[in-house]
Amino acid sequence: MENRIDQFLTYLKIEKNFSPHTITSYRNDLSQFARFLTKHFEVQSLDQTHLHQIDSVTIRLYLGELLTEKYETKSIARKLAAIKSFFKYLVRTKILPVNHAASVITPKSDKRLPTFLSEAQSEKLFTDFNAFTVAADTEFERRRDLAILEMLYGTGIRLSELIGLNLTDVDLCGGVIKVLGKGNKHRVVPLGGKAKAALENYFELRKTFFNIQEPSDATAVFVVEAAEGNAKRVYPVLVQRLVKRYLTSVTEAKKKSPHILRHSFATHLLNKGADLRSVSEMLGHENLSTTVIYTHVTFERLKEVYKNAHPKAGKPEEKKSEPSTSEKRKSDAEQKKE
Repeated sequence: MENRIDQFLTYLKIEKNFSPHTITSYRNDLSQFARFLTKHFEVQSLDQTHLHQIDSVTIRLYLGELLTEKYETKSIARKLAAIKSFFKYLVRTKILPVNHAASVITPKSDKRLPTFLSEAQSEKLFTDFNAFTVAADTEFERRRDLAILEMLYGTGIRLSELIGLNLTDVDLCGGVIKVLGKGNKHRVVPLGGKAKAALENYFELRKTFFNIQEPSDATAVFVVEAAEGNAKRVYPVLVQRLVKRYLTSVTEAKKKSPHILRHSFATHLLNKGADLRSVSEMLGHENLSTTVIYTHVTFERLKEVYKNAHPKAGKPEEKKSEPSTSEKRKSDAEQKKE
């Protein structure tokens, strides 16, 4: 089965042009499923016979094990998607006669509202940045860190997209960056004034601070110091750590990841009246429905704007109750006596 998985991953890389990150995720998910199968069939390794014995019940048992191990439904759905794609490939290449995975229902994931900074929190993050310089050991790191934060919040790009940015992707004069997103699709994103200024400030030191030897690293926008004064392209853990470090003073969110700044970018744009399609294009969402989740976040803001702006949005006036028939008769009788 390991050979079949390798063949499938090669197909995704060459035929489908999937990104290395996506292929790694597929490999991890399918390897985990293979480990389950070795336990299920009580064997040391899987052969062609075992592959033919996998049916929908087997796959459901695997999903049940994932639930027992407290995996989130979103993670389970992703793992099942990898299995379905794998079995679809096996049927298409005539290795298997039937795709039993196709009949397995994907569990519905709970739609969680994205965590984001308030506008006041995002303002505080950058206003107080100089107070956080203790987190950066050198002036180069301080400028780089600020440029990274400004890029994540000012453009809404993903962590992988930020790391993959090359110098040729940045057009400071035109005020745009070219981003390589999911599915190896390019998009152009506007570069705000703050992000542009932070990049220019960072580039001043980047030119002379390091001796960059590797061609792939020399083209990278964001680099980190390596051995003997050399520089290498920044890596995910480094960016995650620095973002968490700077966000700690402005938010109590449990997960202080770079994605919070991406969520904040989208939410603040919609709060200020940006249309959904434009935000979707800047985020690199393939479907507009993916961006709709941010409308739930901004709905309370819309209600507040309506309440404060519309003349009919106030509380309804209390209606005066009409007197009952007995009360009217009593009032008439009192008037006759008078």
